[in-house]
Amino acid sequence: MKWLRISTALAGIAACSFMLAQVAPYAREAGAILAAQDDPVALSELKLDVLLRQNERLVQDNIEAALASGDADLADSFVALARDRNIALPDDLISRVSDAVKAENSTSQFAKRFATGLVTGNAEDVASLSGTVAGDLFVFGDIRDIVREGKHLAMGEDTDRLVLGLAAAGLAVTAATYVSVGGAAPVRAGLTLVKDARKVGRLGEGLAAWAGRSAREVVDTPMLQNAVAKGSVLRPGETVRAIKAAFRAEKAGALVRLGKDVTRVAGKTGTRGAMDTLRIAEGPKDVARAARLAEAQGGKTRAIIKLLGRGALLLVGGMFDLALWLFGAALTLFGLLSSIKVTTERLTQAWCDRRRARRLRRAQMAAEAALADAGLRA
Repeated sequence: MKWLRISTALAGIAACSFMLAQVAPYAREAGAILAAQDDPVALSELKLDVLLRQNERLVQDNIEAALASGDADLADSFVALARDRNIALPDDLISRVSDAVKAENSTSQFAKRFATGLVTGNAEDVASLSGTVAGDLFVFGDIRDIVREGKHLAMGEDTDRLVLGLAAAGLAVTAATYVSVGGAAPVRAGLTLVKDARKVGRLGEGLAAWAGRSAREVVDTPMLQNAVAKGSVLRPGETVRAIKAAFRAEKAGALVRLGKDVTRVAGKTGTRGAMDTLRIAEGPKDVARAARLAEAQGGKTRAIIKLLGRGALLLVGGMFDLALWLFGAALTLFGLLSSIKVTTERLTQAWCDRRRARRLRRAQMAAEAALADAGLRA
């Protein structure tokens, strides 16, 4: 029975050791991810490790998909990610990406997209953003958007008050840009991107709701409506003055910070990278995290966001699973230590019992010898 109890304890050690060896790698990953939840750079690296380990062709498949959709910039971002991760890619695939990037950045294409951005106010890449920002810097773009949305407002039609508010804020920032000789230009470009993302339906719902509240706070709606009613693209000076009067600059701090962060993202990832960020962001904190990620990862950022989504910026979901891995590892470790303790106690008890039995035998033998010696003397 004694040796059965020892064998049972040893079996517990073996079982817990085997289970811990299986659980430990996942628990280690879970612990690292939880520890990095406030650092988007470290968090995205850890999640990429897990994702790329599960599918070796993930990067190559995404490059093919990006080329098929005509997004050479995204394909180039995946090539940069593959290069950083030492992932081998076929030479012909790299050549196709290079050719697509050159074609996309050709002079004729750039001029065409610049004109499109200037006239329509919609930005999809660097060229169209340049045209959009140029239009906004010369107040044409913002007045165009204000007059367009203002007509909807005056006629009782559906009005995008967020675009209206951002355009009004943009006019005030444009004035600051001229006064500071370009010092406010990054904010101007960022606000333009937010406005354009809204127009093309690529602004996340959470961020759109936040920006809408912020826009309402910085705009005197009745005064803006009056300015819009009297405004015209043909009278830009008068329209700008009337709209600027409706802008509350003292409450624009949050929008200004958002504009700066969006520009930081665009400066490292390009306009499409900034648009991708605005699409997944649920608030200004997400955009600030994306700016930190973009400054660390550069051209790889678009590929990372494509693979991880909002999970590249913060820990989204899976908290219970991560905690479960850690709990399982802790429970298994506790079982292992308990089994070691029980085994040690039982071995020690067996050793003590054996020594006690040996002493008893010796004492018994000595007593028997003494009796035998006494019998012989008698």
